[in-house]
Amino acid sequence: MTTTTSEVSALDWAFLCLEQETAPMHLGAVAVFRPTEPADRLRLLALLAERAQRIARLRLRIGQSWLPGQAHWAEAPEFDASEHVHSHQLPTPGGRAELAGLVAELLADPLDRRRPLWELHLITGLDGDRFAVLVKFHHALADGREAVETGLALLDGFTPAEQEPACPGGGPLELLRRSRRLIGAVRGTLSKSGETLGIASSVVRNMRVPVPDSPLRASSSTARRVALVPIDLADLRRIRARHGGTTNDVVLAVLAGAFRRWLGTRGHPVGELPVRALIPVCRRRGDDASGNNRLSGYLCDLPVDEPDPVARLQAIRAAMRRNKSAGPLRGPGAFPVLAGRVPQIVHQVAAPLAGQSAALLFDTVITNVPLPDFPATLGGAALAELYPVAPLAAGQALAIAVSQYRDTVHVGVHANRAALPDLEKFSGALPLAVAELGDLS
Repeated sequence: MTTTTSEVSALDWAFLCLEQETAPMHLGAVAVFRPTEPADRLRLLALLAERAQRIARLRLRIGQSWLPGQAHWAEAPEFDASEHVHSHQLPTPGGRAELAGLVAELLADPLDRRRPLWELHLITGLDGDRFAVLVKFHHALADGREAVETGLALLDGFTPAEQEPACPGGGPLELLRRSRRLIGAVRGTLSKSGETLGIASSVVRNMRVPVPDSPLRASSSTARRVALVPIDLADLRRIRARHGGTTNDVVLAVLAGAFRRWLGTRGHPVGELPVRALIPVCRRRGDDASGNNRLSGYLCDLPVDEPDPVARLQAIRAAMRRNKSAGPLRGPGAFPVLAGRVPQIVHQVAAPLAGQSAALLFDTVITNVPLPDFPATLGGAALAELYPVAPLAAGQALAIAVSQYRDTVHVGVHANRAALPDLEKFSGALPLAVAELGDLS
């Protein structure tokens, strides 16, 4: 994967500025592999390090510029990928719950900004001789799509040829080039001022007064919980065939049902608590090799107050149809586009306010990470499960990431432990919500 730019984009810099010690802004993925014989831990560690060493983007770290607010990617001197690859052993035989517990601990630790912003964690000791790999990429380094493409390069048959990353040069010439690019970016922003103002005004109009005792709001805490939930894709397809909509609409309806059940166990009146989800949308074109985040999003109110599960699905279908009809450059969910048009120096000043304001706009993030549909292996071991994990922003109780791989939809739920000590009640509600929709004709 060739890196074609050395600059940190405004949106990528925003992710760095939003990060707090108690709210790391890295995304993750938990890949579970099923070998035909017991895994050789040392061999797998060496294999992961060797392949990561050859991926250009993984050799880059954040560098500073002579120009204020103009950070760039710079190749780390004497880069050694093995320093980013770690090993863990679960008490044998470890199951999905034990794996999720270790993943939660590992996700709570921020990445070291003095180094390239990624880590790989090999986890052995799973039952049936299985092993797992936890991938951590800072959101500034990769969006979901970029993380998938980078992760593929770690698998058998996908390792790229040795690449040289595009790194910044030095001296007056490079300073002049950056100055010209900055001027060009400002001109581009001004040319889109009407669109930008439209997004900004929509964001302001859609901010809400927070519910004081909402279980979806959380105080700062480093403690995390993770749930890894597989859902049979065939069940979702049957629901879709019977009631219409996209597979993603059905997933959102299932999540709405799980929220409704979970809130009921909390004794919280479902009619009094709106649950608004941010649905990220990737805007990066297929020929864009920059690696920069190019995101927008839709806001979708999950109808948790609706007792009829089919009516919930129909309401979500209608809301997502309106979002898609308006497009990713309109509406309050497009605020990542707005962030991408603001100079880096503004993010440094405004990030604390933006982080506090997020809860006024949405309650949770639900992201769908597309995966290629083909058998994959690592060291000859078949990839059996792949759970994405979204970053948990400051003030939010949980974030949900979904991926479809082969015949299963994998749901990764990332929660603030203090806010959701009962995460198993939410994750346990997911299969019940699937059954509820599937049993209705």
